[in-house]
Amino acid sequence: MTDAETLQWADATDQADLVSRGDATPLELVDAAIERIEKLNDSLNAVIWTDFEAARTSAANHDRSGPFAGVPFLLKDIGATQAGLPYWLGNQALKKQNNQSVGDTELGSRFRAAGLITLGKTNLPELGSCPTTQPLSCGPTNNPWDLSRSPAGSSGGSAAAVAAGMVPMAHANDGGGSTRLPAAWCGLVGLKTTRGRVPNRWNISRLVSELVVSRSVRDTAALLDAVEGATDGDLFSVDRPNQAYTASRLLPPPPLRVAVLTDGGTHQVDPECVLAVEDTATMLESMGHHVEVVDSEALLGGDSSVNGRLWMGGIARRVQMLSDYAGRELTEDEVEPYNWTAAMRGASVSAAQLMAAEEQQQAWSVLFIEWMSNFDILLTPTSACPPMETDSLWPPDDKPWKVASSYARIGLFTLPFNVTGQPAISLPLHETPSGLPVGVQLVAGMGREDVLLQLATQLEEAMPWAQRRPVNS
Repeated sequence: MTDAETLQWADATDQADLVSRGDATPLELVDAAIERIEKLNDSLNAVIWTDFEAARTSAANHDRSGPFAGVPFLLKDIGATQAGLPYWLGNQALKKQNNQSVGDTELGSRFRAAGLITLGKTNLPELGSCPTTQPLSCGPTNNPWDLSRSPAGSSGGSAAAVAAGMVPMAHANDGGGSTRLPAAWCGLVGLKTTRGRVPNRWNISRLVSELVVSRSVRDTAALLDAVEGATDGDLFSVDRPNQAYTASRLLPPPPLRVAVLTDGGTHQVDPECVLAVEDTATMLESMGHHVEVVDSEALLGGDSSVNGRLWMGGIARRVQMLSDYAGRELTEDEVEPYNWTAAMRGASVSAAQLMAAEEQQQAWSVLFIEWMSNFDILLTPTSACPPMETDSLWPPDDKPWKVASSYARIGLFTLPFNVTGQPAISLPLHETPSGLPVGVQLVAGMGREDVLLQLATQLEEAMPWAQRRPVNS
């Protein structure tokens, strides 16, 4: 058996290889992960529910099939589900009544088929509605790089757990940056796939993508190979790739046309986030790629009020969904003030206004994708700022919506690609002078995860991050 410290920082591919070679059993991997969770979670609050005995039983009886046979895993408490696990969505009322998943979603089932063993559920903001993880139901998750700072959101619990070495990768999903932002603030890899790449048959939102946060590009590529492919019932689908991502990512891409954007328009972009992009652009140019700086109008020129109306309408439906799960109408004191306020505003938006906003959003998407056809890759900061202090991100008691300006700055560069449906990946290519991680985002054309993963592999080799370890791990 590999020593504990080496195992803690082994990625999922290496852990699966230990099982494949007979150098470790699934039960040994699970027991080691349980020990790490028990050691670290009191300070991080990344994991909000566990069933270690069920995980041990699953590991002991594991048939060792799947590319990640026996690898310990954590599931975010929204989106993909597995039978018998809690499903609270960060809400205090659902937590109080211990609402549970009635079955596996398609993606939850594919996680099992890949060999992953779920140890528990990770923290998230209520309804996954904001880019910081500090729900009233379960308390804030702390960033392992600095416990006073947020891990971002909404996949903040998953990201904190992976960054601290509890598990090598964990479930994440992304409706406005919720995979990429926590990856950026926790020093991880976070891929938002092309709309329709990963199955989600109950999803009617154009925005949402599901996969994982991980510590290596190869883990992300291999899991995407294991779970990609829409079902017949999915509203969105995209053609399968001609070659597995695990193989294609190793092929050097041809010289690419790279657009570089660091201008945040009316939002200030932190100098460290700008520097992260500039250093990456210099590296790409040295690799033979063509780099061109562009201004913010192409990406940020849309009408933000359109996104706002659709977002508030979506929150109104999600709050209604909480009542559906609870089996009764939830009251104002059972929903967080930020979400309740947004839901009340969303409920006042008419069906005609929502449809008009959808049309405007689609019109902007068409214009942007046409602009993007001039380039192979768009390079931006993942977030406009490094990890922020958690205390600065609480909604004000009297006017909870006021925090939205901070949220908008955090997700400035991520939400547009949930709207367009393009694939985008955050890579941990930079750190501040004080050692906080800073993510860089790469965006490709529709369906071109292969190009993203090829370029990400090049950058991982040229600007490696594997040896960076958070202080609270």
